[in-house]
Order: sequence, then C-alpha cells, then structure tokens
Amino acid sequence: MKLIYRITLRLTLILLPLLAIWGVVFYVSLINEVNDETDDALEWYSEQVMRRVLVGEELSTLSDGTNNSYSLREVSKQYADENSRIIYFDTIYYIANLNDYEPARVLRTIFKTDDARYYQLTVSTPTIEKADIISAILNKMIMLYVVVICTIVVVVLLMLKRSMRPLFQMLDWLNAYNPGTKKEAINVKTNTPEFEQLKIALQDAVDRSESVFEHQKQFIGNASHELQTPLAVIGNRIDWMVDQMNLNEEQLHELFLIKKELRHLVRLNKTLLLLTKIDNHQFPETTDVDIVKLIRELRETFEEVYHSKAINCICVLPNEYIVMMNESLANILISNLLKNAFVHAPERSQLKIEIKNDCLRISNNGETALDKDKIFDRFYQGNKKEGSSGLGLALVYAIVDYYNLKIDYHFSENRHLFELLFR
Repeated sequence: MKLIYRITLRLTLILLPLLAIWGVVFYVSLINEVNDETDDALEWYSEQVMRRVLVGEELSTLSDGTNNSYSLREVSKQYADENSRIIYFDTIYYIANLNDYEPARVLRTIFKTDDARYYQLTVSTPTIEKADIISAILNKMIMLYVVVICTIVVVVLLMLKRSMRPLFQMLDWLNAYNPGTKKEAINVKTNTPEFEQLKIALQDAVDRSESVFEHQKQFIGNASHELQTPLAVIGNRIDWMVDQMNLNEEQLHELFLIKKELRHLVRLNKTLLLLTKIDNHQFPETTDVDIVKLIRELRETFEEVYHSKAINCICVLPNEYIVMMNESLANILISNLLKNAFVHAPERSQLKIEIKNDCLRISNNGETALDKDKIFDRFYQGNKKEGSSGLGLALVYAIVDYYNLKIDYHFSENRHLFELLFR
C-alpha cells in the first residue's frame, strides 16, 4: 500500500471512534440541556401551585389547557421528613385525550402549610421522545461520518500528494539511475528541510556510487590488461616444457590440465576486459548488421561443435533483418545467446530460433527454471557447465543495455526462452 493511502487509512481509523465519542457527548449534552430547561419550567409551575395552596386560592383544573399537570396529596410528618428533597425524574404517563403514552419530565417535592399540614406535590410536563432523538442523532451521525470521511480522504490525499511531491520526484530520479550512466543532479525544489536533507543525501550516495563504479571499472580493466602478458608467458612456458623437456606421461597430463585451466583463465580475462570496454563506451562504430545472416553462420558453427548432442535446431527467420550495431558486439551478442542454448540443451532435444515482430526468440528444452533475477548477474551459474565462466549472459546484458535494447527470460512447459527485442 502506498504511503499516502496508508496515512489516510490510519487517520480515518483514528477519526471514526473519535466521531463516535463526539456523538455520544453531543447526545448527552443535548439531553442535559433539554432537561435543564424542562426542570426550570417545572420548578416555576410547582411554585405557582404551592403559592396558591399557601394563600388559599382555588387551584386550576388538571386539564387547564396547558401541557402541564399536577397532583397534590397530604402526607404525614414522618413521610415528609424522610422525603424532604426535591427530585426530578423521567417517566411515561397516559394521556386520555390522545389515547397514548407519552414521555414526561416530573418534579416531586413536599411543602408545609401554615397550619402544619404536609403535602406532596407532583408536577409533570411532556418532554421529548428520547428514542426519536437517538434515532435522529444516529441517522445524522451516519450522514456525518460519510461526509466527513469522504472529505478527509479527499483533502488528505490532495494535501499529501502536494506535500510529498518532492519525495516522489526524488524516487523517480533514483529509479531511473543506473550505475555508470551520466545522471543529472537532482532538480527538486522544496522548502521542507527534511526533503532538502534527503536530496543532499541521495546526491551524495549516487556520487559515491559513481566513484566506486568508476574505480571498479578501472581496476578490472587495468587488472585484465596487465594479466594478458603474464598469462601469455605462462602459456608459452608450458608449450616450451612440453616440446623441449623429456617428460613422462603423468607429467604431460598434469601440464595439459594446467594448460586447460589457463585457457579458461585467458577467456575469463578477455571477457572481463571486454565488459570494461563496453562499460566505457569504447565501441562507437556502428554499421548495418544482418542478424539473420549472423545467426545462420553461428548456427552452422555450433551444430558442428555440438554435433555429438544431436540437437534439432529449427530456424524460423526472414530473409534478412538489419540492425545498426557495432559488428563485433552484434557477433558477441548473438554468439553468446546461441552458445548458451546449445550448451544447456539436453541431447537429442529441440532448439528453436525465431525472429518475429522485431523480436529474436531462442528457446531450448530444460528441466528447471533459472533464477530470473540473477541470470544476467556476473559469475552467476544456475546449472554450471564445464568451461563456463558465468559471464556469457552478463556480457549479453551489457551489450543490450549499451544499445538500450530489451531482453527477457521465461520458463514454460519445460522450455527456456530468451526474448531479445530490437525496437
């Protein structure tokens, strides 16, 4: 989940219970305010009734045209002493005119007349239907939830997208960066100190990466170059020993094993030197290269080399397919792809080469898939073969990247498939 959506979700989850608590507080406050106003009215009404009783005036009838009602009964002194305080409470009473029960607010008090008689006065007035209030508040809260949450989501998303724009720009810049390619400095304008620090840190990290990469290329190039002469001398010394010295069979066998490993080391050294030259863009010359012609020539060579495996190579190719490349790099690119397919194809299996829709497809049989994330890494060997350096596909990827082409690997129905897209 993206950062801005995660923040919005968490903010929403926090606000939902807060709004629910606010709804409860709002309801309690509303009911308390209604009760206070009603209690004040009941208190005034009870004082009017008590004043009339005390001065001996005639009391109004129970149905005096108002919503208020009262009841008056004489009580004992003991009862009056035990229930001397004024109490307020809610109740339900029957209204004969409406033939229905309605909620009411009730005040009950006891007072004493001049002749030492005690009376309990109960006055009541209709009040709001709390069930209706709860239902109304619930409906309004649901509507409020929807409106507030939608508003919060929209506002927060817009705010975060605006505020996080420098971060997204820096991420895009970093995603587009490849070591060894010239990259313009981060051009992100921001007034946020944290983003400014991040921009500086990213630029410093990339600069250090470039410096390390350049030193690595120089080291590999220099080491490979310097190793050429000693390797050639060692090879010549071995040949001299074989030709000039009177060696027995066991000694000759050991020298042949050394010479075999030396050839592998020479090939490895040449490949590393070639990779360094590609990284340093030392192949500027380009020409028209016929990929179809190149495939046919290399196919004949590899079929002869791997004749013992009896591989059935099927080609579905146009008459020609011209690309603009350095001829040497084109030869290395196609040669490594074909050699990889011939080397790893089982005996008496089928190998297919096809060019269609600007895409070269090379497939061969196999038992298990290779690691798609590592097959183009240097020195990675999924299924190690004798004499393999682990640099063949790394060299392919370097050439593909050099010309901004695209290569992909798939494994389906027990077949390895490499797709090289030229356009």
